[in-house]
Amino acid sequence: MLSILRPARPCAVAPDAAAVTSSAPRRPAVILPGLGNNTADYARFAAALRDDHGVPAVSVARVSRPDWLRNAAGLVDPNYWRCTLRPRPVLDWYLKRVEEAVAEARVLCPPNGSISLIGHSAGGWLARVYLDEFDASDISLLLTLGTPHLPPPKDVPGVIDQTRGLLNYVEKNCAPAVYTPELRYVCIAGRYIQGAPLTGSTIATADEMLAVDASSDVAEAVMVSANDKSPPPGPTLRARFIGQGYKQVCGRADVWGDGVVPEVSAHLEGALNISFDGVYHSPVGSDDEQRPWYGSPAILEQWVHHLLS
Repeated sequence: MLSILRPARPCAVAPDAAAVTSSAPRRPAVILPGLGNNTADYARFAAALRDDHGVPAVSVARVSRPDWLRNAAGLVDPNYWRCTLRPRPVLDWYLKRVEEAVAEARVLCPPNGSISLIGHSAGGWLARVYLDEFDASDISLLLTLGTPHLPPPKDVPGVIDQTRGLLNYVEKNCAPAVYTPELRYVCIAGRYIQGAPLTGSTIATADEMLAVDASSDVAEAVMVSANDKSPPPGPTLRARFIGQGYKQVCGRADVWGDGVVPEVSAHLEGALNISFDGVYHSPVGSDDEQRPWYGSPAILEQWVHHLLS
């Protein structure tokens, strides 16, 4: 685990993107839960946005853990078995909950105001479906937290599309990411742990590390003395296990991610892409001090300005 939180690393910003003025009214926000999460998992997060950071109103789409069992309806769809599944109708129940939460936010919107969507994990790509298929003319920001935006690569041995085609549909049919005054996509990824293949070693030697640009924070490894010729330690069983999860998402095990979603999958071309070191995927199982997630106070402090401008 990384014990030091580095500042966010913004990248892939559209060069002509204009900032929204800080004098604009602050937007209500709607939080979209991730796969397996329920509304209560985001209670502290929502309260922090309202009470500590001045977001005027925060709604969380009403989702219970048993609700996710509704997705089993996709098993009777032939597209599930062909990996050509579409979000609708199998996820209509979720999109309806988003619509209800957005309606609540609209009541509290100032005249001619706009709304922010905050999608955690699968809630991020489901937000993209919502933007395309519902009235989203008053939504001016989509901010995603650890969202697996990209479909897994095809023809990689051992990789099975766990979304059964849903992310392929989103990539092909939903609007591409933008960063404009009218609509901004901000995609935040976590770098909590580097995965590893089931076999072999991915820990760099001292000589290999010395060849890396000292200013780069992409490569992370155990540094040993250049004079120490003892074999470097190999990846832990945990890193190998997590690496297999990463591989199912992006086709590679030896990448950085938040413990569930690889960093490379959580960014979108055309969006403002940000990464935070040491950040874990979910509010469930997180710890604000030792294992912070995207909504933990120290991390939230670093990205909340996107909701306030």
